[in-house]
Amino acid sequence: MSLDIPDRPGSSVAARIARASAASAVRLLSPLAPVPVTGEEPLYTEADFAIPDSTRNRAIRGVAANTRRAYERQWKMFTDWCRIEGRVALPTTEHSLAAYVDDLCTAGQAPASIEQAIAAIRTMHRWADYRNQPFTDTARLVLRGYRNELVEDGRRVQRQSPPITISTLRAMVEACDLRTVAGIRNQALFVLGLALFGRREELAAVVQDDVREVDDGLEITIRTSKTDRDSKGETIGIWRGEHPLTDPVAVWRNWTRVLAEHGQHGGRLLRRVDQVGRIGPSLSGDSVNTLVREIAIQARVPGAEHYTAHSLRAGGATVSYAAGHPVSVIAEHGRWNIGSPVLLGYIRAVDKWRQNATRGVGL
Repeated sequence: MSLDIPDRPGSSVAARIARASAASAVRLLSPLAPVPVTGEEPLYTEADFAIPDSTRNRAIRGVAANTRRAYERQWKMFTDWCRIEGRVALPTTEHSLAAYVDDLCTAGQAPASIEQAIAAIRTMHRWADYRNQPFTDTARLVLRGYRNELVEDGRRVQRQSPPITISTLRAMVEACDLRTVAGIRNQALFVLGLALFGRREELAAVVQDDVREVDDGLEITIRTSKTDRDSKGETIGIWRGEHPLTDPVAVWRNWTRVLAEHGQHGGRLLRRVDQVGRIGPSLSGDSVNTLVREIAIQARVPGAEHYTAHSLRAGGATVSYAAGHPVSVIAEHGRWNIGSPVLLGYIRAVDKWRQNATRGVGL
C-alpha cells in the first residue's frame, strides 16, 4: 500500500526546500556537505531538489506498514470531515482539530483511537513540510474531559486484551480440531505466538526458513519488528515444552509435516486454510486477530469476546514473569524496550497478587 503524503497546495518539493535558508537546505540534503561561507547563496537548480520515485517509495517503506495503514485511515476520516464541515484540512487550525476530536468523542470512539487520530494529523502536517503543526492543547483538553465522562458513566477508559495463560492456551488448543489442516495450523499459531511473545505482524511474517530446531528447542528469526526499525533482525530461542498439546517443538514439527504433504516446502510458515483444507497464502495480521477471538469463544474462555492477537503476546510476558524470569529477559525475548509501560503493566498485574499488601495479614 502506498502512503498518500499530503502536499502544500501549489507547491513542489523544490519550492518547499528552497524556502528554507541555503545552509539549512544543504544540511537537509547531506549532513556532511560543507556550508558555503562566501556570503553568497549557491545557485540551485531543479535537479538539486528532485526526488526519484524509488527514493520516495523507500522512504515510505521506512514507516511501519501498520502505522502507514492506520495514518492513511485516520487522515482520510479527517479530510472527509473537513470537507463536510467546510474547514481546511491542510494546514488545519487548533480550533478545527479540537472540534474534530469533540465529534469523535460524541461518536463514541475509543480514547486510544482518538489519540491516534491526533498523531496522524500532526504527522501528515510534518510530512507535508508544515513546520508549525496545529496546537493540540484544546483537543487534548476535550479528550481529557471525554475520559472523565467515561469514568463517571462507569465505563472503562482503556480495555486491554486479556493475557492468554497456559490453562487458557490448552483450552484453546483442545477446541481446535486437530484432525484438520486448519486445526493443526491454529495450534501452531497459538503455541508459537505465545512462546514467541509475538506481535501479530511478526507472526504473519515468519517464513519456514526462519525456524530451525536445536538441542534445547527452536530458534526463530524475527527479521524486523516495531523496535527494530532498521530491520537488523533477531533470533529468539524457544525452550522445548512439557505438554504434548503445547510443546512448541512438537507443534512446529507437526505443522511443517502438513505443509510438506501439501507441497509447501518454503515461504510463509502460517498460512490461510480454506474450508476444504487447501493451504493458501500467508495469514494477515487481521486474520490472526480473528482466529484468536473465534477459538477463544469456541473454547468458552471467560471474556472471550475481548481476546485479540495481542493476548498471545501479553500472555507470554505474564506467564514468563509469573515463572520467575526477570523483566530484562522478558523484554529482550519479546522485543520490548526495557522501560516499556505496556510490559510493566503486565508485570504489575502479576505483582498485584504475588506482592499483595493484604496477603497474610490475618483478615
